[in-house]
Amino acid sequence: MKKFIWIATIVFSILTQAQERPKLVVGIVVDQMKMEYLYRFQNDFSANGFKRLMKQGYTFENAHYNYMPTYTAPGHASVYTGTTPALHGIVSNEWFHRTLKKDVYCTDDASATTLVPGTESEGKMSPRNLQSSTMTDELKLSTNFQGKVIGISIKDRGAILPAGHFADWAFWYCKTGEFISSSFYGTTLPSWVDDFNKEKNYIPYAQKGWELFKPKETYNESLPDDNPYEGQLYKKQPFFPYNMKEMLDKNDAGVLRVSPYGNNLIVDFAKRAIEKENLGKDAVTDFLALSFSSTDYIGHTFGPRSIEIQDTYLRLDQTIAEFLNYLDTTVGKGNYLVFLTADHAGAENATYLKDHKYEVNSINYKNVESDLKEFSRTTFGDDLILNYSSFNVHFDKDKIKAKGLNLTNVKQSFKDYLYTKEYVKRVYTEEEILSATSNDVILDYVSKGYDPTQNGELYFVYKPGYLEYSTTGTTHGSPYTYDTHVPIIFFGWHIKRGKTNDRKEITQIAPTVTQLLKITMPNSTNAKVLTEIVDAK
Repeated sequence: MKKFIWIATIVFSILTQAQERPKLVVGIVVDQMKMEYLYRFQNDFSANGFKRLMKQGYTFENAHYNYMPTYTAPGHASVYTGTTPALHGIVSNEWFHRTLKKDVYCTDDASATTLVPGTESEGKMSPRNLQSSTMTDELKLSTNFQGKVIGISIKDRGAILPAGHFADWAFWYCKTGEFISSSFYGTTLPSWVDDFNKEKNYIPYAQKGWELFKPKETYNESLPDDNPYEGQLYKKQPFFPYNMKEMLDKNDAGVLRVSPYGNNLIVDFAKRAIEKENLGKDAVTDFLALSFSSTDYIGHTFGPRSIEIQDTYLRLDQTIAEFLNYLDTTVGKGNYLVFLTADHAGAENATYLKDHKYEVNSINYKNVESDLKEFSRTTFGDDLILNYSSFNVHFDKDKIKAKGLNLTNVKQSFKDYLYTKEYVKRVYTEEEILSATSNDVILDYVSKGYDPTQNGELYFVYKPGYLEYSTTGTTHGSPYTYDTHVPIIFFGWHIKRGKTNDRKEITQIAPTVTQLLKITMPNSTNAKVLTEIVDAK
């Protein structure tokens, strides 16, 4: 009898708290989305997608990442933990780990196995490298693990890191056209996922091909089709229409990633998850973390001024409109909370800028590495570079000691050398990073993205506009506003209409959501909230 009363008390407590919460939280991260896209393409958006979010929700128009490197994995981790890589430990997408002395991928887990045969390399993933708790973790704890949490993305890192350590499931797309997961989450896939995979929903999208979504004159905000700043899509010339079926036949289902249809597939799968997992159907809050990755693949390939990127956002606008209508019907207006942001923005193509008289360049990664090694051999008679990646220089300290060299002097020599390069803006030693107290804004960004157990002994930053990338398309990673400026929009449950141009930081999202839900904040957040949202409630 006492046990029954105890269980009943817990359930009553959870349900009472749940009445103060939305039935469903939907977190949306759009990969490589610049805030500027919401302005530039606004006249071509429908009334019920991005415009509905902005007009009926609250928009933070001057939101930024507050660290570097501005990459996908650190971005997703920072949104959901409310802290920066220095604390949550996801310092890049993949990096050379200083302590382990080996390359590490952000969601690698050798102890995990795939749940879909034939996807072994893509399925050995989990959130074990994430050192902080997430807002999704805290929701699981606050509901005594009754609330469901599911992460969905084309990219593994876009699903796994937001879903957190305690997620019911994280699902990501693989080259076979299936959504997969790992043994970290369970022993077998849910039957509804097997059914979805058997339907091969990616094929109808590929068969449609990729044509312009709207009349060609609509795309006057973009450069002409097939301009010299665009890369090729699976060795095809960059102009419409694209024969996706031919690409699929000659490659694998991964071709859907580099098309707007990757976003459609995410929503198709998300709807199935809501239906089959009964998300938002009871009084206990559930959380659905969605990440749209195709925008990033397309941005990298074609660049921010391409018709391809504009077409992708016009299609995504329609996809979001349809999804919001679906939530209205299944969960109910006013019963769900949505936030939309991005994991980073993206730079202008350096060649395009240079052609318009801005003296910047694209830098070849291999040239940087070979120059560092050549300097080392010329100066010290040996290659002292253990690894160069993601702005980090790792030194072979055993070799330096064996040669009787002083590490501090070696670092200073490389620092002086790097400052002779026309593309370098700042160079910092680990000591300078760890004792950062100056008014150096760039150093502040670097220190918030630096983990001394993982990052290198030397860290350098490119000048504004310079990209370590090819001459076509674009990339991201810097501390400059073209990479840091992203949207933050809150919509739905208890959210008033409005906007602000006050500067906000991406790490304010997680503590804001947890405050709205009246639950514990993620354990490493600095707890700064978006007062416009919290106070309004």
